[in-house]
Amino acid sequence: MTMFSAAPLRSSRTHPRAHVVPIVLGGIAALGAVALVAYLLWPTWGSGGANAPDRLPVSVGGTLFNVPTTAIRMKIQRHSGPQERIDLDFLYPSLEPPGAPKHVTADTVEEAMQPIDRVFLSISAHHDALAPEQRTATIYPRYLDQAATSAADGLTMRMFRADTPYGSEDFYSAASPALTARCTRDAATPGMCLSERRVDGADLTFRFPRSWLSQWRDVAEALDRLSAQLRGPKG
Repeated sequence: MTMFSAAPLRSSRTHPRAHVVPIVLGGIAALGAVALVAYLLWPTWGSGGANAPDRLPVSVGGTLFNVPTTAIRMKIQRHSGPQERIDLDFLYPSLEPPGAPKHVTADTVEEAMQPIDRVFLSISAHHDALAPEQRTATIYPRYLDQAATSAADGLTMRMFRADTPYGSEDFYSAASPALTARCTRDAATPGMCLSERRVDGADLTFRFPRSWLSQWRDVAEALDRLSAQLRGPKG
């Protein structure tokens, strides 16, 4: 009787261990599965984000331009693909894209007001509007004073008549290198010049200080060079 009663007691003591082992093994397997899923789904990018490309291919009016990213003035325009208009600026005379703007406070605002050292450029689709060359040849002569003066070697200046839409501006032109510009006169703010040219489906509008016309040949060559750089070798 003793032998038969002892056997069931030993069996009852080992029975709980038989349940513990599968539970432990199942827990280890579950933790391994969770770790694997976490590894596969864990973000691989760094906290600083990916660097933006140096240049963006932008199509304006069906014309492709290769634009330096940091030259784009408006953040909303910093993307590739078709756009109706894009606004840029470049340091002069290097024609390099400007760096990040400096933070200006109330104490440093006067120090931040430095002379303009850059060319501003807007590229927009023209939608078959009157070309800049046609405007220069057919529209402007109606409003110009007949008298012409030589502003610099090879550069001619004519005033717009006061009773015209361009009454506060002067018109500059030169043949070699080619340059045409409408310029406001110096007043409370320095005068600025606007020079336009058409490239396929887009119009390029350059803006720069009127004072630069004292070296107008350098300015004309810089605008030509900048136009070529934006089109690239396949433009």
